Amino acid sequence: MSHSLFTGVHQRQNFCRIPELFSTTQLTASSDPFSFPVAADIALPDAFEFDGVEVSVERHLADTATAALLVIHDGTIRTERYASTGGPDVGWLSMSVAKSFVSTLVGIAVGDGSIASIDDPVDAYVPEVAGSAYVGVSIRDVLQMSSGAAWNEDYSDRDSDVRRLGRAFRGQGTLAELVGGIEAECPPGTRNHYNSAETQVLGFLLARTTGQTVTDYMQSRLWDPLGMEHPGHWITDSAGVEMAFAGLSATAVDYAKLGQLFLDRGMWRGRQIVPADWATAAVTPDAPHLMPGRADDPDFGLGYGYQWWIPDGDVGEFTAIGVYNQFVYVDPSRRCVVVKLSANPTYGVEDDEEHNCELASIELFRRIARSFDA
Repeated sequence: MSHSLFTGVHQRQNFCRIPELFSTTQLTASSDPFSFPVAADIALPDAFEFDGVEVSVERHLADTATAALLVIHDGTIRTERYASTGGPDVGWLSMSVAKSFVSTLVGIAVGDGSIASIDDPVDAYVPEVAGSAYVGVSIRDVLQMSSGAAWNEDYSDRDSDVRRLGRAFRGQGTLAELVGGIEAECPPGTRNHYNSAETQVLGFLLARTTGQTVTDYMQSRLWDPLGMEHPGHWITDSAGVEMAFAGLSATAVDYAKLGQLFLDRGMWRGRQIVPADWATAAVTPDAPHLMPGRADDPDFGLGYGYQWWIPDGDVGEFTAIGVYNQFVYVDPSRRCVVVKLSANPTYGVEDDEEHNCELASIELFRRIARSFDA
C-alpha cells in the first residue's frame, strides 16, 4: 500500500484491512463494551460554505471518499452513515488521528506517576533519542511539536522525512533508527513544526516509563475503560514497535469515544480516565507559536495543543486529523462529536487545500454542529 500513497491511487480497499496487509498487534474488545444510545437520525445540511463558495455536502463526502460519518450529540448517535468499504464493524486506518490517542496515553501516564513531569527532558527517559535533536528537549515541546527538530512532512515529496518514516511500514529500517538520526534546526519551544517523528518519540516514552508496550498500556488504561466494542490494531515495524504516529486501526464508534472523553474533560461514565487538567491543557494552545491564525502558518491556520488541532474561534473546538481525511472533531459548546473516516484519493497529490480538503471538512463539521442550535 505505502508505495502508492499520495499518488491518486485509491486506498479504499486498503485502509479497511490493515491486519491483512501489515504486521500488527491487537487490542481486544472491552469485556464491558459501551454502545452509544441512538436517537432519531438528523438530516445532514444540503450545503456548507467554504472560502466564500457554497459546497454540496453530498458532493464533498463523495469526493473525499467518505467511508464513515458519525455524528454524536449529547452522547447520543444522531447520524451514522457508511459507504464503499466502510461499515459499523470495519476497522479503518487512523493515520494521524493516532497522535491524539498517544498524547492521551501520555496524560494518563503523567496522572499515574509513570512520568514525573512533562517539563522533564525527553531524553532522560528515552535512550533511543541519544545524540539526536531531542537531547534536552522537554516532553511538553515534543507534545506540542515544537522540538526544533529539522523535518519535512511534505507527503507529495517522495524524499521527505515523513515518507522515509512511512517506509518502516514495509520493513525498511526501524523507527528507533530513523528517530535517532534527526538533527536540530532551531531552539525548542519557539516554533510549531508538524513532525510525525515527535509522536514516535512519545511512543518510546510510554514504553520506557510504563514498562509496557503501547498496545498493552492502551488496552488496560484506555481501550478497556472506554468500553471499546471492537478489536483495534497497531501496525508495527520490523522490531515489533508500534507506529505511534499513524498506525492505529479502529471502528468509527470507537474513535468517537476519544472525542466524547475529551468533550467531558476526561470523565467517562462517572470515572476520571484522563486527569481533568490534562484534558483541558491538551486542547488549549498556551504559547504564541501555537495559536490559531499565527503568522508563520497563514494557509492552514489551525492552532496546536498536545497532538490536537485547534481551529480559530470562540466555542472551544478541537480536532484530531489524519491524512486522507480522518477526523475526530469536537464542539464542546454544542456537545457534538463528528467522526469522518475517508480515503480521499487526491490527498497529498499536491500539498494544498484543493487536494487535501481538510479545512473544508472542518467547515462541514461546524455546519453539522450548528444544526443542533435550533
